[in-house]
Formats: sequence, C-alpha cells, structure tokens
Amino acid sequence: MRKLFSVTFEEVVSVENLCEAWQEFIRGKRKKKDVQEFILRLGDQIADLHQNLMNGDYAHSDYLYFRINDPKPRDIHKANVRDRLMHHAIHRKLYPFFAKLFVADSFSCQADKGLHRALERFEILARKVSRNNTRTCWILKCDIRKFFASIDHHIMIDILRGRIADSRLHNLLERVIRSFEARPGKGIPLGNLTSQLFANIYMNEFDWFVKHEIQMKYYARYADDFIFMSHDRSELLKRLPRIAAFLSEPLALSLHPKKVFIKTLASGVDFLGWVHFPHHRVLRTKTKIRMNRRVNLCQDSQTIESYLGMLSHGDAYKLSRDLTNLCWLLASK
Repeated sequence: MRKLFSVTFEEVVSVENLCEAWQEFIRGKRKKKDVQEFILRLGDQIADLHQNLMNGDYAHSDYLYFRINDPKPRDIHKANVRDRLMHHAIHRKLYPFFAKLFVADSFSCQADKGLHRALERFEILARKVSRNNTRTCWILKCDIRKFFASIDHHIMIDILRGRIADSRLHNLLERVIRSFEARPGKGIPLGNLTSQLFANIYMNEFDWFVKHEIQMKYYARYADDFIFMSHDRSELLKRLPRIAAFLSEPLALSLHPKKVFIKTLASGVDFLGWVHFPHHRVLRTKTKIRMNRRVNLCQDSQTIESYLGMLSHGDAYKLSRDLTNLCWLLASK
C-alpha cells in the first residue's frame, strides 16, 4: 500500500507555517526592492494570503521573465514575493515526506545531497565497478532534452494525486503547476522553489524504475543528468532502449540525442562540470573558461572564495593557487 502524505491543507496554509516559511524565504533577500515593499505590510500580507488560501480565492500571479547564462542561456520565470512565500510554505511541509521516498542515488535540491555529494558518489560507484581500477568501467551518460520545459502537467498532477489524499491541498498544488506553461500543458518554471521539488518527485518515478524494474545497481542522477556504470558495455547498450522507452511513456520525456554516450572511465567521462578519470578528476574546459571570465570581470573575494571551494573537490592545484594569490591581492588593497 502506498504511503500517503498526512499533513492537511490547513496545516500547509496556516499562519504559523506562512510565518516560518517567511523566515526561510527572506534569508539573503532583505535588500531586494520587492521584498522591502512586501515587508512594509508584512502582517497584513501574510493574513491576506492565509485568508485567500482558506477561502479558495487564491490565484497565482504572472511571472517576471528574464534570461541568464549559467553557462548556457536559460529562461527564468520569477514569481512575485507573495507567491514565492506560498511556494516556501508548500515546500517546507511536502519536502520532508517526499525526501524519504527518493532513492539514495538521486541528488540536487535535497538536504545534504548537493553537487559535491553527487561527485563523491560517482567516485564510489566507479571504484566498485572497476574493482579499485583493476578492470574496465563502462559509463553510460544521459541527459534529458529540455527537462523543465517538458514536464507534463497532467502526469505531474497524477503522481501527486497518488500520494496526497487531501483534495484541497491537491487542488492548490495543481494551481501552482498550471500557473506556468512553456507550451500547452507542459513545463514548470526554473525560478520556483516548488519546481525543484516537483522535478525530483517526477524523476523519482524513473529512479524506481531503474532500481527495481531494470535493476541497475550502479546508477546516479543529478537533476536531469544521470549515469549508469557496468564492467559490461553490452549490458548498458541493452538497457538503453528500455530507459528511453520509460522516459517517453509514462513520463513524456526524451533523451537529448547529442548528450548520450558510452565511454570508459579511463578515457575520461564528463559529468557535473568535471572530467572524471580512474585516479583523479579535472575541471571541464568550458567551466574553466567561464570561471576565468567571471573572475576577471568582477574580481571580488567572495566570488573567488566560492570558486576555491568548488576547485577543492578535484585536481586543480595551479588554478587554486592562482585564485588564492588573486584573493590575497584583493584583500591587501
């Protein structure tokens, strides 16, 4: 019997939960103009939002659109402060329940399961498959084409219906999902906190298929990037059609034709910004170029320290040394 979410609609939209969600939301955002405007009538804003939700009068506002390069161009759709507060209230109640359903080898936008944990897991899996680099480790690397823009609203809503019995809560989640479309009936916005959770819930269906249906033991996923490992290349080739078929039906997703490959670990496998080898990993060339460009443009110590933290997870002694020297020079000015 499937475990159901037990928290009620009333608990999710309660004033107490909205206030606690506000404390989480506001971290690092106090200087934003729209946040400062919202704070001027904070008590009334939270009370009005609560009342609208309870009365069934809540309507999601339009999104503010802008584009970023991170590193490739991405379309970002940003909700207003009121809606983002509501997203946080939903996330803080739903995430603890759904996180327990996620497989151990899924990463991204989860507590203590970020990029660095995913890189560590890659290394552990590679050592197991290669038996400490004593035999060939084959890696099938896949990427989903236009992942966020391709998530099907109807499928997402049905997945949630299978776990959430409270009809009012389910209707609220459906309203959030349908508040945005990349094309009719498809897509969730990159800018929403709830989108990160919905994406993991959506892909959890695939994770369970991988682990229990095709029984791929050596697998890891970070958002829409995922890898399979085996000492047998033919095993990976045999599984690929079933992987593509499950993504297509029932999830209405497709693999990116230019981002699916099978390589040996010894030849170097590009995954999550690093090129991995049996005994080390090096920064992807594009990532290195982007890092150097950004450092040269802004030259602030906070940015440099952030990159130093990233470089500490691979073999990048010379890059780290150069950045450390630059950081020291900036601090001494």
